[in-house]
Amino acid sequence: MLRVQVQLTEEQLRALRVQAAREHVSVSELVRRAVDARREAATVPAADELKRRALEAAGRFASGTCDVSRRHDEYLSDAYRS
Repeated sequence: MLRVQVQLTEEQLRALRVQAAREHVSVSELVRRAVDARREAATVPAADELKRRALEAAGRFASGTCDVSRRHDEYLSDAYRS
């Protein structure tokens, strides 16, 4: 592992120390976990994965109306105004 220097506010460090004690891990471990979580959240799935998810979702939901394919823009506009 590489050593880095990070500057935190007193409040941030205090909160990290409390959480680290509660979880019985080091502050460094909490920071590593936070970095990993941020990296995972920022990862964009590959195009084929996005396509697979979209196809999986298709047809799973019912709107209760029969003209959604013709009036989808109006419905979307109404939804954003709500």
